[in-house]
Amino acid sequence: MFPIIPANTLVEEAGNDEGIFGFGVGPVGMTNLVSNTGVVSEDVAAVGTARHGPMACEYGGDKGIFGFGLIDGTGEQNITNKVSDAGVVASDTAGVGMARNYGAACDYGGDKGIFGFGVSSDGGYGVKNVTNLVSNTGVVASDQAATTGTARQGPMATEYGEDKGIFGYGNTGSYVSLSNLVSNSGVVATDVTGVGTDRAWGAACKYGEDTGIFGYGNTGSYVSLSNLVSNSGVVASDVAGVGTARKGLAACEYGGDKGIFGFGNDGSALAVTNLVSNTGVVAEDQAATTGTARHVLAACSFN
Repeated sequence: MFPIIPANTLVEEAGNDEGIFGFGVGPVGMTNLVSNTGVVSEDVAAVGTARHGPMACEYGGDKGIFGFGLIDGTGEQNITNKVSDAGVVASDTAGVGMARNYGAACDYGGDKGIFGFGVSSDGGYGVKNVTNLVSNTGVVASDQAATTGTARQGPMATEYGEDKGIFGYGNTGSYVSLSNLVSNSGVVATDVTGVGTDRAWGAACKYGEDTGIFGYGNTGSYVSLSNLVSNSGVVASDVAGVGTARKGLAACEYGGDKGIFGFGNDGSALAVTNLVSNTGVVAEDQAATTGTARHVLAACSFN
């Protein structure tokens, strides 16, 4: 007999199979798909407005969204671009929330997302601690003040524990290592004392079934160290770096239980990637020669 599944029972979905890197310094609007084996595709022509410093996260279980960013000479943006479950990027959607850049985003609640923190000229130029929730249909909500989290730019964010998220690290005017947990209803918690090296402008992604990883960044010098995040949101101490030390990179899940760090800047724009195993081991550089070298981009998973 077939098992009886009670109504309204949440069936936990597997991780996403593919990913996408998009936008970056130029500014550019191009994207690069990541296969379920971690292979980065050739550039896909821009659909959305070219910009750098955006954020990106999964929503709806199998889709993604890029949001916010900066256009040189024009300023911060709050436009968004949805990513279908086939990796197709949609045209711009009119912005909601404070226009800003250099924030971070992650999914939560199994099928929703959150954009958080960043820097903006809105209300006086400086670091911000606002967040914007993303529904399971990709609708971005108005600003909610994340007053429980320290305002900063250049944080990293990832899902953990199957339905929760975490923002970590960043720059408040000084580099920090504090973190803020995100509940499965999108509530941002108070600061947790930092673990690991103070830094900003690294990247983070999920790996395994319910764990995450923070990696790379800038301490005043470029670094390649990483910090694992447990399924209860505990950040581990530094793991010695593998791969090119850099900042301004992006990361996403692929293959259902693995991750990839890609692109960045070590003094020059890069097109290298580093795969993350389903146990959180970061591999050596592999040249992502099919993608244009760039930095200050974003990435998310889909499908």
